[in-house]
Amino acid sequence: MEIKRDLLLNRLLDSRHNGMIKVITGMRRSGKSYLLFNLFSDALKAEGVDEQHIIKVNLEDRRNKELRDPDKLLDYIDGRLLDDKMHYVLLDEVQLVNEFEDVLNSYLQVKNADIYVTGSNARFLSKDIITEFRGRGFEVRVHPLSFQEVCGVRQNEPIEQLWVEYLTYGGLPQVITMASDKERITYLKGLFKHTYLKDIKERHNIKLDGDLEELISTLASNIGGLTNPRKLADTFRSVKKSKISQDTIKVYLDYLLDAFIIERALRYDIKGKRYIDTPSKFYFEDLGLRNALLNFRQVEKNHLMENAIYNELRSRGMAVDVGEVIWNTIDDEGKNIRKVLEVDFVCNQGYKRSYIQSALSIPDDDKRDQELQSLKRIDDSFKKIVIVGDHTPRYQNEDGIMFMSIYDFLVDKESVG
Repeated sequence: MEIKRDLLLNRLLDSRHNGMIKVITGMRRSGKSYLLFNLFSDALKAEGVDEQHIIKVNLEDRRNKELRDPDKLLDYIDGRLLDDKMHYVLLDEVQLVNEFEDVLNSYLQVKNADIYVTGSNARFLSKDIITEFRGRGFEVRVHPLSFQEVCGVRQNEPIEQLWVEYLTYGGLPQVITMASDKERITYLKGLFKHTYLKDIKERHNIKLDGDLEELISTLASNIGGLTNPRKLADTFRSVKKSKISQDTIKVYLDYLLDAFIIERALRYDIKGKRYIDTPSKFYFEDLGLRNALLNFRQVEKNHLMENAIYNELRSRGMAVDVGEVIWNTIDDEGKNIRKVLEVDFVCNQGYKRSYIQSALSIPDDDKRDQELQSLKRIDDSFKKIVIVGDHTPRYQNEDGIMFMSIYDFLVDKESVG
């Protein structure tokens, strides 16, 4: 079964011959290798590129262990540059190569070599690619499958059923093709323990991992909630009876961010036009892994929908923050009060911006007024959108606020842009 990822494939194809190292990043098992070695390679061959001009090296494969030596990898690639025609060099999990920066830099001036690499660690991108390549690294970020991509794979199934499955089991490509819930659950539980958690422990030499696992579970139970290392440390002391420090929690959070397991959404004061450093919100890159952590016990649809909306916005290439609107008003006793109203997401992409509220349902006028309070007090002309978790016609109210169903939002890639 072929899973088409046209948006990502087109980003790769458009980046050809741009004089940069194309860096494909993302969590493990999100489809980076498939994108590079199958979809991209096949697209090149369909355009007439000779297979001998496509050099593939999977550095995670034990059989290629000797090529993790930088000089041997250089020799291997050089030996396959057959002529002056363009060669496409595809390297999977390149961070396994010692001094890989030097290897990749060596090809920046080779006119007939176009380099594409994958990596599963965010520090591999932010620390090494940007710093060492000084603007010569071009990132293509791979997320788990979007809901639209899932619908493309399973076209004959009811969209409502697919949505419930997506919130429960996430969008990792292997999960989508599995036939039974039991198979998905077993796979996700094993994947977290034996791949993601093991990677973090081995990479950072963590011996006592109980607190790390507890931290991940705490974050999983609190998606969409504001928190910071100090608040988490207080929770560990009072509830978990652990003395883990906020400094250690901060380090562990960085490890989880580096492994693409979670993402942090900063708070943004919309009227003051400034960022508020702490607390922040954390969202899981894949909901299936999040639910597996909690043994599929806490599946509150409102929080899962909020996380899914965040992931969709990020997969569309948007920068996403949590918005705050300060509202000075008067209470029933005539006293001046200051309220802080939340906007679920402030989305930026280039010169475009939109404000989004996630509402599982809007059963009455009181709920509608609650969802609109913050949006109505933003005095700029950018789009303001309420995404509702059931079927509802798309319409715009008298305040210029757009209402749309979760299905319209997920399937229509232009729904927010």
